[in-house]
Amino acid sequence: MITPALLTDIRGKFAYVDTCPFQGSRVFFENAGGALTLNAAVETSAKFAAIPDNQGRDNPAAHALMDIIRDSKAAAMDWLGASGGQVFVGESGTELLFRLIRTAVAGTSGGVLLGSTVEHPASRSAMAHWAEKLGRDYRLVAHDDALGLVTADAYGAAVTPDTRVATILHTSPVTGMSMDVAAISAAIRAVAPECFIIVDGIQHASHGLVDLVAADVDGYVISPYKVFSRHGYGVAWVSDRLTALGPEQLAGGPTESWEFGTRDTGAYATFHDVVDYFDWLGGQVSDGKTRRDRIEAAGVAIKAHEKTLTDAMLHGTGNLRGLAEMAGVHIVGGVDNPAREGLVCFWADTVTAADIVAALNAEGVRTHVRKADHYSGNILTPLGQTAAVRVSMCHYNSKAEVARFLSVMSQVIEG
Repeated sequence: MITPALLTDIRGKFAYVDTCPFQGSRVFFENAGGALTLNAAVETSAKFAAIPDNQGRDNPAAHALMDIIRDSKAAAMDWLGASGGQVFVGESGTELLFRLIRTAVAGTSGGVLLGSTVEHPASRSAMAHWAEKLGRDYRLVAHDDALGLVTADAYGAAVTPDTRVATILHTSPVTGMSMDVAAISAAIRAVAPECFIIVDGIQHASHGLVDLVAADVDGYVISPYKVFSRHGYGVAWVSDRLTALGPEQLAGGPTESWEFGTRDTGAYATFHDVVDYFDWLGGQVSDGKTRRDRIEAAGVAIKAHEKTLTDAMLHGTGNLRGLAEMAGVHIVGGVDNPAREGLVCFWADTVTAADIVAALNAEGVRTHVRKADHYSGNILTPLGQTAAVRVSMCHYNSKAEVARFLSVMSQVIEG
């Protein structure tokens, strides 16, 4: 669905798509660490950084800022596929996960807190912290080491009627595998219908569709710098029932507000740029009549193009062999895993992960080492590995860039 001509147009909308301001020409396969930034978001950031006025005043500038925030929240609701609740921005995705989890745990009593071993430490650390502080029972559902994900059946076997709060990772930044959030949520609610469910959507956001109506959860968090915007803020959606628990607020302030202090209008505006981009892309690949229709079409196109890229990386392109065909290379999560979203993580028997990444970088191919530390040890340690190479792609990457990667890899692995 993303033709070569459209891919050229797509790449033209992003800053530094094929060059690094410090290194020069390079292939960017480090998207899981932070995606490329839309040129529109760069321009919007500069525009709003220069405006001295704040929201909430009775002057034309303040009124305009409030209109921009209101429009941006509506756009974000469309992008998320949400029919109720509210969107707000915070310091970062991690900070927002901590806040949502803190509100849910502190707002309930007794019972079980449930998560999984595949999760990023942002959600696991928050749950563990408040379980210890408040004397709660925190349990972890084991993920499938071979598949690199946790299933709805595994959650269903672990959930109990007294489960009060549950967390779900939408996509793993280490394995690259997506969880079936709607199925996991349904499995939880079948046993504990009043459970508060909070989702870490940070890694998933750039790879396709979010549908909060289907998900039936109470919180969803993303980090915009991983979905074509910039650093410095996070975006959260919360259900009305989670808000009813009473998040921390200024005394005497609005009872349903999650925001602390004066927020950056530019944060809201740059996320509107992200939604506008999905809207534009959906219009290139479909005749969708509404913004949500076009966002959904963009998600389908993104998923299809990224599968083309990962298939080429694993099975080869042209006369270049893929990773799965190289001797001594092992793919985290298995080779042909339908849950994969734009990411391949692997290790080799003969060359360390650090040496592979260094060799790729020397040839202008940017990848990343994942170590068995507090970020990735939950995935790599059970596999008996101290490190692995993460190659993370987005829909603006090309098969020619994959070919460049494979060409260097053949030299690194095969001498």
